[in-house]
Amino acid sequence: MVSLRGWASFPAELPAFDPDSAPPTPHELFLDWLTEAGEHVLAPHAVTLSTVDADGTPDARVVILKDVGPSGWAIATSSESPKGRQLAKTPHAALTFFWPGRGRQVRLRGPVTPAAPDVSAADFLARPPASRVEAFIGRQSQVLDDPAELTAAAREAERWVDENPGTAPDTWTRYLIAPVEVEFWQASHDRRHLRLRYRGVDDTWVRERLWP
Repeated sequence: MVSLRGWASFPAELPAFDPDSAPPTPHELFLDWLTEAGEHVLAPHAVTLSTVDADGTPDARVVILKDVGPSGWAIATSSESPKGRQLAKTPHAALTFFWPGRGRQVRLRGPVTPAAPDVSAADFLARPPASRVEAFIGRQSQVLDDPAELTAAAREAERWVDENPGTAPDTWTRYLIAPVEVEFWQASHDRRHLRLRYRGVDDTWVRERLWP
């Protein structure tokens, strides 16, 4: 068995965080942290999306955050993908951002709502060409028996996108996670990590310090 004890968890220098000076809403603090992370780490908008399947078994994968604001955090995917089907059956999810190079983590969870078709279509059409082609290929997570089938499907999808540049698939869906809780975690080398939780109560946010 390989020992993992010798690997460093965080850099020698960690950013400062004063929970007492945090803004009144979690999306404001998140945007501050996201901007700061973007100056130091690759893909700070990559996030682990956690859902549950039909049997209640947890499932997780990394996706890209589309937007964030007072109403919530937005992601997008095909409604026919495993995560899309899981969200249709159980419209609740958790998001986890982890920036080890900054010793920071943000966790949130809450109900999920699909956007209006025109909003989802606009999201799709803003994607890079290769990403639009990938979405039209479809069959995400199905068993691939022959890689040649993927090559042929990709060529057909490329042709379709070239001929229909303003068309989005009906299945493409933008989802909004409206959190009921958002936690900000700042590592500390003395292991007295700083944790600040925003908890939604009666249309406002209550800020609470948590034990490490």
